[in-house]
Amino acid sequence: MNAPISRPALPRVDILGVRVAAIDLPKALDAIETWIAAGKHHYVCITGAHGVMESRRDPVLRAIHNQAGMATPDGMPLVWVSRLLGHAGTKRVYGPDLMRALSALSAKRGYRQFYYGGDKGVADQLAAALKRDCPGLVVAGTLCPPFRPLTSEEDDDVVAQINAAKPDIVWVGLSTPKQEYWMASHGARLDAPVLIGVGAAFDFLAGRKAQAPLWMQRNGLEWLFRLCQEPRRLGSRYLRIVPGFLTAVAGDLARRSATSFWLGTRRRLRRLMTG
Repeated sequence: MNAPISRPALPRVDILGVRVAAIDLPKALDAIETWIAAGKHHYVCITGAHGVMESRRDPVLRAIHNQAGMATPDGMPLVWVSRLLGHAGTKRVYGPDLMRALSALSAKRGYRQFYYGGDKGVADQLAAALKRDCPGLVVAGTLCPPFRPLTSEEDDDVVAQINAAKPDIVWVGLSTPKQEYWMASHGARLDAPVLIGVGAAFDFLAGRKAQAPLWMQRNGLEWLFRLCQEPRRLGSRYLRIVPGFLTAVAGDLARRSATSFWLGTRRRLRRLMTG
């Protein structure tokens, strides 16, 4: 077997303290394949404005994002900010898109999948849908935990079940920030090289929830579609996150611009004074 190819670290851009990977979908797939080939253990955070704003309030969550193998730009606002900060090639790496693409690739490569999370029965529905769409996909196992903290014995049993299934990729659908905490705390206990937290992608790809039309996804309006679908559950979240994110990003960009202006002015003054 050929030795795995060593590749440079993924470029990252600091968005309100979260180091988001400035990548596109092919680069994300390439990185994951490299980790699997090398047997390296990494987790992936699928990061939107929600994850960034939660990380601003929670330094532990921010550290979890920044220690991830990659935190992908899940929403268009993060893509736009990345481009404004000099990473013109950044494209959206959306959880459901990554899951579809990596499942198709896994069917060709033989990577084993494990689905952890979702309501009762959702993981099995997801597995069936992806096996139908990706003939040859190997599903090592599924597990839907209860919506309560697990006892230490239950948690040990979860780890044992996943390790016994010998997956290459563990897909985690517990929603943000629960799934990020779970991946960070369980990564060292699991044998699988890659853990990927995809949240609502379980429901979308299992056919339990509708996805926003492509035009809304491309224009950063998916939050509005989801808000209309689930106003009670998501209303307070989006009313807090959307204006908060826009305000914080505007302030950060203004500070960066002012800092860049004054640094440039100082350099010009030094040249004048020493010239």
